[in-house]
Amino acid sequence: MTIALYPGSFDPVTYGHIDIVSRAVEVFEELVIGVFTIPRKNLLFTSEERVELMKKAVGHISNVRVEAYADLTVNFAKRCNAKVIVRGLRMSGDFEGEFEMALMNKKVAPEIEVMCMMTNAQYQFVSSSLLKEVAELGGCVEHFVPKHVATALREKLYTTQ
Repeated sequence: MTIALYPGSFDPVTYGHIDIVSRAVEVFEELVIGVFTIPRKNLLFTSEERVELMKKAVGHISNVRVEAYADLTVNFAKRCNAKVIVRGLRMSGDFEGEFEMALMNKKVAPEIEVMCMMTNAQYQFVSSSLLKEVAELGGCVEHFVPKHVATALREKLYTTQ
């Protein structure tokens, strides 16, 4: 059975992330979504909240599991028995960063492959950081995230100000 890992901070999960998940599950027998708990980013949601938001977003997909992790992605991939790390690409800027990361991962764990999937065109411009800014300024985010995520964004943003 081929297991793949789709890692990310998912702060919060967007339809772009779900697009990659829904396509990756068609390629691999099992997909582990790894929610990285300690990214070098200003996070809005806790790791527990991000895991729960993702679980609810992909709960209808049978061959997916969501887990938090806090170490090297390739080490987490090994623990999950993943042979492939799936990454989503939105634009050329993503490619450069993902290319560097893939080369480093290949050096550290040569047995693990990286597969990049192009995000659906309708989500090319969606990023979690831009989405949080739109939500913080009162904009509508329902076109970019599931309803439960939009609700969580509003609750988090308007109770922490």
